[in-house]
Amino acid sequence: MSSTLPIPNSQFPIPNSQFPIPNSQFPIPNGFLSLGVERLKAGKLRPSYVVWEENYIVPILVLEVVSKTYGGEYDEKMTDYAKLGVLYSVIYNPDYCCRDKHDSFEVYRLVEGVYQRQLGEPVWMPEIGLGIGPEIGTYDRCQREWLYWYDSEGTRFLMPDEAAEQERQRTQRLAERLRELGIDPEQV
Repeated sequence: MSSTLPIPNSQFPIPNSQFPIPNSQFPIPNGFLSLGVERLKAGKLRPSYVVWEENYIVPILVLEVVSKTYGGEYDEKMTDYAKLGVLYSVIYNPDYCCRDKHDSFEVYRLVEGVYQRQLGEPVWMPEIGLGIGPEIGTYDRCQREWLYWYDSEGTRFLMPDEAAEQERQRTQRLAERLRELGIDPEQV
């Protein structure tokens, strides 16, 4: 027997939403974004995120990465996320999209209780202030397609190692310019 509790007022309320109580079946995404919730808990990274322990703040975005064994990403999980009021459902399926007859990257937005496909690469999500999309890149010496965050102009946010390299190059250019002007950069 499954009991439910109504979701308290949230940033994006869905009329007549119901929320499963602890110990009931609950979809587990591969990733998610919750706004208004501290990143750390008791000074440590979170091993989990339990909505009823977070003032019933439902993630605004969930990410599903489709694996070899189909896990209901396009049907059961989306239905559950819609019932919870998750605004965006992102499904990344680079390896099995042909099998599943879907695109490799799909973003859905909840509109009046039903998910509607959002088009574009990247897809801009104004409620979050971010875009998301796939792009070929290198991370941890592995070059492949990755999902990245984008700003409102469609510019991809840099990974930490990319930002560090960009800063190193900027510092190097500045030092060279100072030397051209006869200034020792070590003395500045």
